[in-house]
Amino acid sequence: MSESVTLLPSRPLTAAAFAPYGQVIDHDGFEGRIYRGDLIENRRPQARLDLSFTLVAASSLPCPLKLFERHAFSAQAFIPLDVAGYLVTVCPDDGRGRPDPSQAVAFLARPDQSIVYAAGTWHHPMVALQRPGRFAIVMWMMGDAGDEELVPLTAPVTVG
Repeated sequence: MSESVTLLPSRPLTAAAFAPYGQVIDHDGFEGRIYRGDLIENRRPQARLDLSFTLVAASSLPCPLKLFERHAFSAQAFIPLDVAGYLVTVCPDDGRGRPDPSQAVAFLARPDQSIVYAAGTWHHPMVALQRPGRFAIVMWMMGDAGDEELVPLTAPVTVG
């Protein structure tokens, strides 16, 4: 007998809907400069600010989820540099320090929206939609196991 797959619907990314998990920075129609360094929370004073860049392969919906990750001591910002759109999937903690995929929420982000996961927020790795996507990533790091925690899913979840 095959294991049933949880189908998770996706919805447009809005600041209000994403608020329990972090912040949305909407670039649509923005002119000038905006300073938002206060959004990159750091819970370890010895950590260094890290700026990295990534190219994410293209995916499409429905999209199977593989794992959830979190950064317990740092917020993590994803700033789209060249992307058609992307999928942001988050879930709460299960109360035992593990992700609770049964309570996951999926958002469809526009190319003119950046996100900042709050420190400790469980999230799926970035998923670029329609074509490969390039992102800049900003977070605080120590270079140790506390920087990132990965938990593979034990039951299939697919975002539709």
